[in-house]
Amino acid sequence: MDSSGMKDMAKAASEQIEHASMHDESSFSPKEERALVQKIDLTLLPTIWIMYLLSYMDRTNIGNAKISGMESDLNLTSSQYSTALLVFFVGYVVFEVPSNLVLSRSRPSIFLPAIMVTWGVLTCVMAAIKDFKHLVALRVIIGCVEAGFAPGVLLVLSSWYKRTEQSKRFGVYISAAILSGAFGGILAAVIVNNLEGVHGIRGWRWLFIVEGAATIGVALISLFILPDFPATSKRLSAREREIAVARLATEIVTAITEDSERLTHWQAIFVSVKDWRTWAFTIGYMVIVGSSTLSYFYPTLVKGLFGHASTEKSIFLPSQSMEWHFDKIPTWRGMVIAAWLSFSLACSIAVCAVYNFTTRYFLLILMAAGLWATNGGTLAYASSAFAGMNPEARGASLALVNASGNLAQIYGSR
Repeated sequence: MDSSGMKDMAKAASEQIEHASMHDESSFSPKEERALVQKIDLTLLPTIWIMYLLSYMDRTNIGNAKISGMESDLNLTSSQYSTALLVFFVGYVVFEVPSNLVLSRSRPSIFLPAIMVTWGVLTCVMAAIKDFKHLVALRVIIGCVEAGFAPGVLLVLSSWYKRTEQSKRFGVYISAAILSGAFGGILAAVIVNNLEGVHGIRGWRWLFIVEGAATIGVALISLFILPDFPATSKRLSAREREIAVARLATEIVTAITEDSERLTHWQAIFVSVKDWRTWAFTIGYMVIVGSSTLSYFYPTLVKGLFGHASTEKSIFLPSQSMEWHFDKIPTWRGMVIAAWLSFSLACSIAVCAVYNFTTRYFLLILMAAGLWATNGGTLAYASSAFAGMNPEARGASLALVNASGNLAQIYGSR
């Protein structure tokens, strides 16, 4: 760790200790801490899981709409469809950092549901598109709005949990993306098959309406469930807020309080980009997510085995098992991530040389599990490394890392 990183951590530690010392009652028992963590888990994790599931479904439902008649109705060429897929990431990548800077100065319980309602409304509007231009325009706008969600969740999770608690929680969060493929396909089939032609509206248009409405509904409910940051959350009692801040101070995690030092947006970006750790995780995460785009080709590779193209359930359990154990070896996270990436590389090479479908299928499971596990593990590792940063700078760094992953999705899928 460089001297600037040490200074950040030392400063954060002194501020947290000073804040905690102002309240004698801020000392807490293990029982109190366990009760608080359980309360956070039961409110925060299920809410962001459902929100992220819908987020992922909303960004990918264009694929289900395509095979349900959208392509022919809008007279789309394959090139135009590819363009519609990619333009989503233009606004998504550009607006991730600004969105997180705004979130660090606002209330997550309002900010995240607000942007979710907005992209839900825009998803419903997708049902009214008439041509390629409308499709591209809406995809760009949805990308801009949705940009604040994923990095915002990373900032919120990193603000609530200790370094040794984060991997399994990030694993729960990432699992929504893994399972969205299975849920999205089933839901799309049900909607299209049952609503085709109802009120003279095509099934693929109903798909956007129903999924957009579901997104709006969940967003409005989450408005009353999501907590804010530990020191400011109105979902907690005064005692619980003190414990939430004090327990983070034991691991030098900077919590956002009313007395926290505030950086301007440009200052936060400067602190973020001058830290070598930001760039190390940015490059590393680009490699991981770029490799994970192999999942686009899983259906083709495994369809010959079972006659269908679903691998999500097989990937889910191994990857979650690995995420669960990352927290038990925090000092070895980097080595474990490197080892699993090497293992996934070996599996991908073997897949190219193996023609037995059963063997190929299990190699793909191992490769995908390793890639997905390192995905969540890397985000947790980055969050842990940035823990001592000023909250605004931490938000900028996490957004940069996440944005790099979305850039990798563009080149990795081509």
